[in-house]
Formats: sequence, C-alpha cells, structure tokens
Amino acid sequence: MDPKKTFDIPSLGPARFPSPLQLSNNSGDDLFNFVRESDRVLVDVSLSGFQQARESGSRPECLEKSGPRETIFFDPGKTTAAIVTCGGLCPGINNVIRSLVMALHYFYGVKRIIGVRYGYEGLSRDCPHEFMELTPDKVKDIHEFGGTILGSSRGAHPVSEMVDTLVENRIDILFTVGGDGTLKGAHAIGDEIAKRGLNIAVAGIPKTIDNDINLIDKSFGFETAFDVASPIVRDAHNEAIGAFNGISIVKLMGRDSGYIAASTALAMPVVNFVLVPEMPLKLEGEGGFLQALEDRLQRKHHAVIVVAEGAGQHLFDDDRRVTDASGNVKHKDIGILLKDRIQEHFGQSGTPVTIKYIDPSYIIRSAPANANDSLFSNRLAYQAVHGAMAGKTQFVAGRVHNRFVYLPISKVTDRRKKIDMEGEFWFAVLQSTGQPFKMG
Repeated sequence: MDPKKTFDIPSLGPARFPSPLQLSNNSGDDLFNFVRESDRVLVDVSLSGFQQARESGSRPECLEKSGPRETIFFDPGKTTAAIVTCGGLCPGINNVIRSLVMALHYFYGVKRIIGVRYGYEGLSRDCPHEFMELTPDKVKDIHEFGGTILGSSRGAHPVSEMVDTLVENRIDILFTVGGDGTLKGAHAIGDEIAKRGLNIAVAGIPKTIDNDINLIDKSFGFETAFDVASPIVRDAHNEAIGAFNGISIVKLMGRDSGYIAASTALAMPVVNFVLVPEMPLKLEGEGGFLQALEDRLQRKHHAVIVVAEGAGQHLFDDDRRVTDASGNVKHKDIGILLKDRIQEHFGQSGTPVTIKYIDPSYIIRSAPANANDSLFSNRLAYQAVHGAMAGKTQFVAGRVHNRFVYLPISKVTDRRKKIDMEGEFWFAVLQSTGQPFKMG
C-alpha cells in the first residue's frame, strides 16, 4: 500500500447533493467555511518529520480534516440513520447519542433515526429487542444522565446477519459508539457492506474510558473518569492519615493502559504510589514496591496507593487466560492481591498497619459526563455526522494534535495506546508522587 494513502478514508461514491448547511467558501464574511477534501492535518508535526519528508521529496502522511462538505452523498430527506452503543459504560455516551440525533435532524433534515438496543445484539437476526425511534424530543434531556438509553452489550454476532438487518430496515448510515472491539466490529461490517456493493456508511465515535485508542489525543469519558475519581482519592487520603501507618489502596480502570490512574494522581497530588500496566513491577526484595512502601511509612506513617486494574498481572500464581464476550482479558483483582501481600509483609515484620481497599470503578463508569467531556462528546458527534453524510465510511472521528480529523478504523485498532515510560507525562507522575523511578 502507498504509505501516503494509508490514512485515506473510503468513500461510497461521488457527492451529488448540495449541503443544506448555509455555510461559506470565502474568508472574511464571518461564516464558517465548508471543509475541502484537500484539507489535511499532518500525522507527524515534529521538525525532524518535516525535514525527513523534505529531504525525501515525499508528501508527509496526513489525515483528512473533519467537518461539513459543500456537497454530500446522501439525500437527507430519504436517509435513515441508526445508532448503536457497545461495550462497557462510559461517561458521555448519552451526550453523543443526543448530539448525533440533533445534528442529523436539525443540520441535515434527516427525519428517520433509529436506536439499536443493547449493542450489536440488537442487529442480530434473533434479537428480541425492538428498535427505538430517536427524535429530538426523545433525547433532549438524556445528557443529564450517565449510561446509555440504548443499552449496551459485549460480544460478536454474525456480520452477515447484522448487514442483513441494515438492509432489511433500509438503514443508510450506521453510527457505532464503542471501543476497540466495537470498532473492529464496525470495520468488519463495513467490509461486508463493501463486498456486497451497498451504499451504507459506517461511522465510529471512539469510546473508551481508559483513553487507550491509538493515535487520537483522547477519548470521551476519560476526563470525567479521573474527575470523579479525584475526590474518592482525596477521601482515601483522609482514611490513610486517620490511622497510624494507614494505607489506602484505590483501584481504578485501566485494563492495558494506566492513563486514568496516572491522571488522577496528578489531579489529586496526595497519591504516593501509582501502579500501571505499562511499568515493570516487583513486590519483594531490594528495590521492590514493598520496600518502597516500608520506607514511606517510616517517614510519614501513611500512604495512598492508586493502582490500575491491569497492573501487576504477572504477580498472580494462576496464569490462566480468561476473556470476556468481547475478547478482552479478564484481569484478576490486583487491589485484593496488594492488600493481602501488604498485610502479610508488615505482619511478618511486626509493624501494625491499617489498610483500606476501595474500588469505585462502576460508580465512575456510570457517571454523567462533566462539562469538558460533554463539550468534547458533542463535537465528536457533529464531526461524525458531517463525514457520514458526505459518504465517508469505515472511519472514526477523533482529535489529533488538537484538530478534529477522520481516521480509518483500521489505523486506530491496530494497537493500544499506552503511557510512554520515558515520556514527560509519566515523569510528571513520578515527580508528583515521589515514588521510586523503578520498582521492578
């Protein structure tokens, strides 16, 4: 494949209908301009990347800028759109649903919008759930609540059946709101649609509370997660200092990436240790975590530990690999293991400790979006609608280098984004906590 085209977005065909949006193509008239197909955002914005492209004489890799096009592929009055939400709950899903409906209805005049119930299960042939009709009145207040009014589920369903359902219900655009597994499913649906030669667009809005979607700056719900977690950590600190040698352990989300745990520690700088999946971790012996914790208690007589759910999985004796319906590895409870091992360690040395273990994960997942995530969710939804109405397919709307762009689904699902252990962000965490640079 031509490396210059690896970020190109597939299109259903030429755009033939004038956009109903009354925008501009001229600067200086105080109107937002239509986005041209030639508008691009650089993937690599470093000076070295620019110099390398200039020396090789090649065009640098670019992403399509998102936004409304002057001509669109679908005739709005004859278009049917569907929305499906999949995977675990995440703050902001209802915001996305609301904004998709409002943009389709008011921006483009799409009158038939349906909600698919309980994830991809709602598109399977034997699904017992009826579609939900989505109108502006139906969704006008849903942003005030967490969760998703459409329901969600995990697990794969036959792709051919799901495409059959789209065809039978005359659905022209499918908006998929979900994480890695959901987007891979959307890509498979898009491939089946292309194989059949159908004019159905598939657009993704990346949803993962863990912020582990590749390439994009952040995913919606992530900021709310560490916003809600911060006062919990504050209260955990109060518990820790309320006892001599008090230890509070707070387990937060982060299956493969520790962004929530690390960001919470930076936002609430009473945390003394952050343990994330990306870091090597040793408990016992010289330079291990327990020695560092012992040193901390000798100095301050209290400690707050924030641990991501995927950290330290190698510490368990049982190495059997169990997955959920979406194929994600079901991690063992690192919080309980830490509590038990800490209790055992200090019991052997005769040092009295008081340990409190807190797991607020599901409370955080079901919280409504905060103001910043609400704003971000709305803008993501708008960009997805503009792209889908223009006939773009198998893409996600995301923000890269603080610019909204369209990315191929295949590029954001080929790997998980992880904390760079040599990057400034992790260094800031180490400076905030004061923990040893290495404990493994």
